[in-house]
Amino acid sequence: MTASATPHASVTSALTAREAAQKLEASFLAEMLKSAGFGKSPSLGGGIGEDQFASFQRQALAEEMVKSGGIGLAESFYVALVEKQNDR
Repeated sequence: MTASATPHASVTSALTAREAAQKLEASFLAEMLKSAGFGKSPSLGGGIGEDQFASFQRQALAEEMVKSGGIGLAESFYVALVEKQNDR
């Protein structure tokens, strides 16, 4: 591996680590939204289809929350992932 390839590889792995951290935070937030009852049908006739798509709505909302700064978990996850990669 050349010296010029090493910085590119570290940038790529840093971006991958950041994306993984953000996805993990989004999954956590989606589960928290589910526990809070977000997306439950109000028994007004949405039926089973509404219940099935509620998870997509929660996931989309969670991803937007992360894009807006989230609750700070992604940064903690990112730091832990980068430290783990550096230990190798």
